[in-house]
Amino acid sequence: MNPNCLRYSENHEWIGLKSKRDKENKKAYVGITHFAQNELGDIVYLDIEKSIIGKKIKKGSLFGTIEAVKTVSDLFMPVSGSIFEINQGLLSQPELINQKPYNEGWMIQIEILNLQEYNQLMSIEEYKKYIIK
Repeated sequence: MNPNCLRYSENHEWIGLKSKRDKENKKAYVGITHFAQNELGDIVYLDIEKSIIGKKIKKGSLFGTIEAVKTVSDLFMPVSGSIFEINQGLLSQPELINQKPYNEGWMIQIEILNLQEYNQLMSIEEYKKYIIK
């Protein structure tokens, strides 16, 4: 994923359509930003319950937690969506979130339920201004 093509939430999650064609079927990846993983430090555990697959979760609702050496942080849905996949690789290698937050570090794949919510998220330029406040 190219960070310039993603959208960003105030909770430091990113979301990106899988491809231009996927805008039609609203399939997207969700993860945390480079800024967020840097603030957390070394990530040691990702907790996303398998029972979440197939569920519709509203924008701003909790979908899991992430644990770093010194802290635990909640993960929030950047848009309303139906979760259809969890990145199983992160369960055994959570450090990929630190190493490649925009590629192998994606956490879930969703079907976006409301494209308007996606379009209202921050662009990379807006997100950069947001994090330096």
